[in-house]
This record gives sequence, structure tokens and C-alpha cells, in this order.
Amino acid sequence: MQQLIAAALASACLVAAQDAPRPKNTYHSSGGASTAQRIVSPEVRSDRTIVFRLRAPEASKVTLSFSGAKPMSRDESGVWSATIGPVAPEIYQYNFVVDGVRMLDPGNPHLKNGRTPDASIVEVPGDPPRFDELQAVPHGALQIRTYLSTALHKPRHLYVYTPPEYDVERSRRFPVLYLRHGSGDTEENWSDTGRAGIILDNLLAQHKAVPMLIVMPNGDTDGTWAGGSSPDGMELLTRELLTDIIPMIDRTYRVAPGRENRAITGLSMGGGQAFTMGLKHLDLFAWVGEFSSGLVSDNEFHLDRYLPGFLDRPDEVNRQLKLLFLSCGTEDPRYFGQLDLADTLKQHQIRYVWYPTPGVHEWKVWRHALAEFAQKVFQETH
Repeated sequence: MQQLIAAALASACLVAAQDAPRPKNTYHSSGGASTAQRIVSPEVRSDRTIVFRLRAPEASKVTLSFSGAKPMSRDESGVWSATIGPVAPEIYQYNFVVDGVRMLDPGNPHLKNGRTPDASIVEVPGDPPRFDELQAVPHGALQIRTYLSTALHKPRHLYVYTPPEYDVERSRRFPVLYLRHGSGDTEENWSDTGRAGIILDNLLAQHKAVPMLIVMPNGDTDGTWAGGSSPDGMELLTRELLTDIIPMIDRTYRVAPGRENRAITGLSMGGGQAFTMGLKHLDLFAWVGEFSSGLVSDNEFHLDRYLPGFLDRPDEVNRQLKLLFLSCGTEDPRYFGQLDLADTLKQHQIRYVWYPTPGVHEWKVWRHALAEFAQKVFQETH
């Protein structure tokens, strides 16, 4: 009986709602304010100039931060703009400074990702496509792996690039490059902003590199500078690499055995990690590199403090190392510290390869460095 009453009440309410007058439809699908206000920023033109725009009608001063500060001008609708270039086909990062406050470009979804996005990214394409741009070649795959870090007592993630050959040549085993990121970045940055997989795809298509896996782990312990750069932080990360990461990769993927099939490098903070981890464990790594490391560039850096006895046995080191690779941007403040490190190695007759490239402490430098490093590793053994 109660169910019948409830049904009758519901039906009565529905009829009353249908009979009640409804508001007039005022929706208009085109020509609205949202369409009129949409702006394009950045606009990369065919002549390689770039136009940056920002709607900020209440602002009194807006500056573009792009390789220095550049003033922007305001039109009658409150849109500020600035044009730069032409510039070389490359990756660039920038910000707006609005009345003294730095901000990202709200019209641009491409960010310098990391723990805290701090810059917008714009790329000027090459013709033909650059070495770090998507090309019509076979492509590898990118996987995300989760593991439990016994050193840090928590789950962590890493990215793994497998080359196109991995899915085709089922009986083949592949060497592995362990690639570490910089301070403020995460395990995704080398594959995202750094384009590591795309760079390798293009090199492989040109037969300039050996097919390899690239493992990109998280390079700090707690999101702070100390978590990736202090002696304690690096010790924890070394334990994680040796105890958790390398064994997981070895049992999960078709990995070629032996130290000759294992390389390690990284940028900035990760470069310091790779340099010390690799050279402390030459039983595991035959190919070691660093890009723009602040640790080894510091004027108080003493190699024998981090690697006791390393400089005293050049014959043994040269026999074990297939490659020791140093790279830095020529306008980076760390550049002269890198030259000091190279001088120290030379004085102690330890062989190395020095690869400077134009630029500051930025991704275009590290993309070039990775491309050069990738062409050198594993060549003797494959």
C-alpha cells in the first residue's frame, strides 16, 4: 500500500514539474565571450620568430623572461605581447613576470615538469626534424614500473625505455643505460622534457647507436636538495640502485649480462650521482658519464674525498673504464669547474672524453649531451 502511495506522489510531482513554466533558453553556441577572448601563446611562426601573449588588463608592467628580460606591450583589450627571434630550432623555456610576480604561460600546456613546474616550454621545429624531434622511424616503448625501495621503505616509480628491436628480436639481450635526472625533476623528466626515447629512436634508425634499454629512476629521497645531493642522500640512492633497481631490471627484462653492458650518466644533480656511483662501482659499470654536475664543478670539490684511491691507480681505472664522459654548457657557471675536473684527470693520466655544447644549465644542452653519449656507449661490446 505504501509503495502505491509513493508511486502516485512521484507521478503527481512529475506532472506538476512538466506543467510549470520554465526559463527562456538564452544559450548561444557561437560568437560568445569565451571564443572572442581566446588568445594564442606562444605562436611559433614559419620564419622562426615567436610571439608571446598574456591577457592581463589590470597589470601595469609585464615582462617576458626568455634568455633575459624583454618588455611586453599592451593593446587596447588588455593583451600584452612580445615577439622574439628568429631563433634557432631548439627547445626553450620562459616565464612571464607580471608586476614583479613570476608566472607560467596560461595559454601553453607544455611545462618544464618536475616536483614544481617552474617554466613554460616552447620548441621551434627543425626542417628536417631535429635529432630530438619525432621522426618517421620505428619507435620504442615506454613503461612505468613500481617497486618497493628497501633503502627508503616506500614504493617508488621508474621509467623504462625499450628500443624497437626489443619487441622484434625475441632472443636478443640488450645493454642498459641508467639515466638520472636533476634537482627539482622526477623520474618522468628524461622521457618527457628530455626526449630520451625519441633521441634513441632517431639514432637507432640512422645506425648511430646500439639498441639499449634506458632506465630512468627517481633521483632524490625526500624532495629536498639534500635528498639527492648530500652524502647521506646519495648513499641511500646508491643502496636503492644496487639492491632494488638493478636486480629488478635484470630479472624483468632481457638484459645482457656483465659490466660491459651497463652504463650510467645523468644531468646536474643526477650527474653527480652517476659520476660517484659509477666510479665507486666499476665492477658494475664500464661506461660512466655526467652532464653539468654541480657537485664535480664546485671549487671545493676534491675527487679523492668522494672516490678515495681513484686517482692513484690510473692503469687499473683505464683498463676497467670503457668511457668516462664529461659534458657541460659553455655558458653554464659550472663550466670552469668541469674544466678543472678534466685537468685533474689529465694530470693523473685517467682517460676521459670532454664534450662542451653551447648553452647554459638547460635541457637543450642535456639533450645534445645524451645524444653524444648514446653514440659512444656499448659500441665495443656490440
